[in-house]
Amino acid sequence: MASAAGVSVSTASLAFSGAGPIADATRQRVLDAAAALDYSGPNPLGRQLRSGRSGIVGVVVGDALRRSFRDPVSVQLLDGLVDTLGPLGLGVLLIPGPTGPDQPPVDPLIESAAMDVAVLIWGGTLDDPALQALSRRGIPVVVVEGHDLPGVVTIGIDDRAGVAELTRHLVDLGHERIATVTLPFGPARRSALADADRIAGITWTIAGRRLDGVHDAGVTPTAVYETPASLVEHGTAAAHALLSGPAATRPTAVVAQSDLLASGVVLGARELGLRVPQDVSVAGFDGLDLPWLAPDVLTTVVQPIAEKGATVGRAIEALLAGGTPADAVLPVELRTGTTTGPAPRG
Repeated sequence: MASAAGVSVSTASLAFSGAGPIADATRQRVLDAAAALDYSGPNPLGRQLRSGRSGIVGVVVGDALRRSFRDPVSVQLLDGLVDTLGPLGLGVLLIPGPTGPDQPPVDPLIESAAMDVAVLIWGGTLDDPALQALSRRGIPVVVVEGHDLPGVVTIGIDDRAGVAELTRHLVDLGHERIATVTLPFGPARRSALADADRIAGITWTIAGRRLDGVHDAGVTPTAVYETPASLVEHGTAAAHALLSGPAATRPTAVVAQSDLLASGVVLGARELGLRVPQDVSVAGFDGLDLPWLAPDVLTTVVQPIAEKGATVGRAIEALLAGGTPADAVLPVELRTGTTTGPAPRG
């Protein structure tokens, strides 16, 4: 192909890679010759061997893939990430996270798959088995929703402050009996009310920080219901557990740690014959568009999901360039809807 274009092999290589100085006319001559010969470019495997890189970013999601792809937050985050990585010539390898106590704590792909950088979407701690396995392999890591992890790049949101503002909104409306529906506390997922010992054992910090946000508003939840995943049906199960009691003792407001959980609570309240927000106020977190919940519009904390994914992508680009990207905490914003109102009297 180089001879057909009348250039050296190195010049032909530069024309395909886009690296180094080369005249536009020369590059076009090489590309035209390649098209005439039906040549698509240098062998990707050979390029990987020469560069010592795989061109792959391993993304460890916080759950089984089948559940992650039912969550719009996961999908929008990946969209923002892939949109940033694509122009860099990087592909993504999706790796499932731990799905229960009977599953191995580290997927075999984490131990063996070729990757240049890993992304952990789970907000864990330094002693997490996946993070330790990647550290042993010398693979740089970016943790999404992580905070205060020395030596690890973390990209997060100010979710604790957002939940505190959301809870204060409910307090200002006169609510005193406020329950919360949480994301999983750790890999041992449960769907049940959580007692003090269970709460003290939280290892996944997303649930812990958002629960701390409720306390920051001066509220001790009347009940904490832990769910195994951020899915509508888990929110509905939580609603039946929290709201089936007599009006004098049941919560008048529920703070859910995701919009899917909150929408499930709304649906569960409707099934129990309760009006939202007249009988019970419900608030979520994420800022998702949920038209199927009409006529209700969730009161929620809006997070910049796609921008969070793009920020992760830029951190990966900096790592691969030999830089040390700074941690980032993106802001969130309270958005009031129709699902919160004054506390019921009596």
